[in-house]
Amino acid sequence: MTIPTQLKNTDKTLFSFELLPPLKGHSINKIYQTIDPLMEFNPAYINITYHQQEVVYKKRPDGLLEKKTIRKRPGTVAIAAAIKYKYKTVRVVPHLICGGFTKEETENALIDLNFLGIENILILRGDPPKSSSLFIPEVEGHKHAIDLIKQVKDLNKGIYLDNMLENKMLTNFTIGVAGYPEKHNEAPNMNMDLHYLKQKVDAGAEFIVTQLFFDNQKYFDFVHSCREIGIDVPIIPGIKPVSVLSHLNVLPKTFNIDYPEELVKDFIKCKTNEAVRQLGIEWTIHQSKELIKFGVPIIHYYTMGKSDNIYKIAQNVF
Repeated sequence: MTIPTQLKNTDKTLFSFELLPPLKGHSINKIYQTIDPLMEFNPAYINITYHQQEVVYKKRPDGLLEKKTIRKRPGTVAIAAAIKYKYKTVRVVPHLICGGFTKEETENALIDLNFLGIENILILRGDPPKSSSLFIPEVEGHKHAIDLIKQVKDLNKGIYLDNMLENKMLTNFTIGVAGYPEKHNEAPNMNMDLHYLKQKVDAGAEFIVTQLFFDNQKYFDFVHSCREIGIDVPIIPGIKPVSVLSHLNVLPKTFNIDYPEELVKDFIKCKTNEAVRQLGIEWTIHQSKELIKFGVPIIHYYTMGKSDNIYKIAQNVF
């Protein structure tokens, strides 16, 4: 069942969450330990993030620079398969990104996902690698998310990169994309950001998952603005509890967001990570209950690979 169809068949707010794949060298059990407690709340789907491998450039004796990979994460396809076949009742929604992939590599990943029976994917351009402030696509890769959407829609029609390919099958992917209640950090203004989002919906995106936010009014205004310009697909709010002292400065910078004044006042009173974690739980419970009153279809939680705080939130909300 696709995510939009699932939402049409329920009259209550559903629960979902996102997983950060562990670094290579860790067991799949690390993912299961995150998922197992949250299955109590009957998640509508589990999102699986994808990150480009992390590289550094080291100087060689001849003076030239050599690229070295220092961190890798298991691939989206492998993790999606593991989750799908261990937790048979929950939908898996893997990320598919432009960065780090050629069009052919993307096509191969989509063929694998289709073979596994995975119907829903979240398409993103992806962030620049940590070693760069600019996004640079792979040679023969996609520069923008909308180009990746078009490739997926072509596969749904049976159009592959090589028109001589034999045994071509039509895929049946439902596409989700990201939305930014406080504007993508590279967009010149909010109107242009909404314009780009409308283009992605017009190209075939059927649901939107938002970047994290802490002020629900930003989400309410975002939904209103989307509806005004004709974006009528489900808009799923994505939220994350603060959990460590460094989040006071790191999250606003990383995700181009503002904290509400009330949260900042409570945050600066915290002297330990434990105090911040408790604040995050309490704030997110309040945030979630307000979103449910607004009538959101799903509340999507960003776990960053840890679920104990999400479990406590879900206990009080769902």
